[in-house]
Amino acid sequence: MERPRRAAGRLAISPSFAPRDLDKRGVPAMAWQARIITLFPEAFPGVLGLSLTGRALSEGRWGLEAIDLRPFGTGKHRNVDDTPAGGGAGMVLRADVLGRAIEATMRGTPTDRGAWPLVCLSPRGRPFTQATARRWADARGITMLCGRFEGVDQRLIDHFGIEEVSLGDFVMTGGEIAAQAMIDATVRLLPDVLGNAASIEDESFSDGLLEHPQYTRPADWAGQAIPPVLMSGNHAEIARWRQEQAEALTRARRPDLWAAWQARKSQD
Repeated sequence: MERPRRAAGRLAISPSFAPRDLDKRGVPAMAWQARIITLFPEAFPGVLGLSLTGRALSEGRWGLEAIDLRPFGTGKHRNVDDTPAGGGAGMVLRADVLGRAIEATMRGTPTDRGAWPLVCLSPRGRPFTQATARRWADARGITMLCGRFEGVDQRLIDHFGIEEVSLGDFVMTGGEIAAQAMIDATVRLLPDVLGNAASIEDESFSDGLLEHPQYTRPADWAGQAIPPVLMSGNHAEIARWRQEQAEALTRARRPDLWAAWQARKSQD
């Protein structure tokens, strides 16, 4: 069944350098929205403003808002962090500061976290997957908190029931790049962003396997020819070849995905 088209969204992004009434944005309620709480709002839209995601942003198919965390800080210098309780290196983002930012940013959004996820980008979170991107794309929008320093006060995570998500098993200086990667993966699943729904269905991870190899012109390059089956015009044979290649690649490169795919297949 064809997914209903969302209303047009925000035509451009402008970082918020001060707290403001987020209910008065003038953004249609049905447009998918990403709200990013960050110490570096100037980092956005970044790569999200380019190519297909950038075109979709300018055309209003989705909206992006970067919320500057600094104005929510405490004291003369708008401090947002403090030393870790119990000692240790680095600094920790304060719960009171982030709490004010989250309450302002989430104003007017659904209370159901399924309809509007609240996420903290953290190396200790659950791994981000294609399934996560699909789930977020099916929501009305998302609010992301970009971590910095040694992390976030745990009381904030517990109080708001924040979903912690990781881009991978490595540590970055902050969550801004991770946020852009995750939003890119999500936005491209929205209706009319890619323009060809079939291209999404054939991609890596869409059915639990890595994608088969791709080829294009010229037919011969550097002494290598396109596999003859792809030039045969026999669509059944082409589909069979692609499936075999996807299975072989997944088995060789991602034993974890291969085991999960086999388990699901045995249950069908």
